[in-house]
Amino acid sequence: MNNSVEEARESYFRWLKAFNLRDINGMLDEMHFPHIRISGRNKIQIWSSRDDQISRHDGMSERLYAEDWVETITSDLRAVREGPDKVHLAMKQYRRNRDGMDYNIFDTLWIFTRENGKWGVRFRPSYQFGSSKVGSVANG
Repeated sequence: MNNSVEEARESYFRWLKAFNLRDINGMLDEMHFPHIRISGRNKIQIWSSRDDQISRHDGMSERLYAEDWVETITSDLRAVREGPDKVHLAMKQYRRNRDGMDYNIFDTLWIFTRENGKWGVRFRPSYQFGSSKVGSVANG
């Protein structure tokens, strides 16, 4: 694995740790703006600045807690394209609830870029499989 891939992966796992802690500043530190997301339902979201993301953070936290979410898990993380200043990381993500059940499983592609010497995610489209509760996919 080259340095670009490793640095993009490290940025991703810092973001994921912050996401699971609901630490907005930690998440923002691993993002570049404008930031674009296409949801599994093809909804396009564009955050022009850190403030745009901050304004949506509490609502997202409330929705997660309402579904008994406790953490988001990643499996099958791999680089599918890489260059010195851009890396595409493909992965499977899923949420885990208080009962230890995994749900909301989706494939996603995160595009990380190095800007001014700093790695961060710029774009993340997702493909959602469904929101029904299933057993663990950690080995799947």
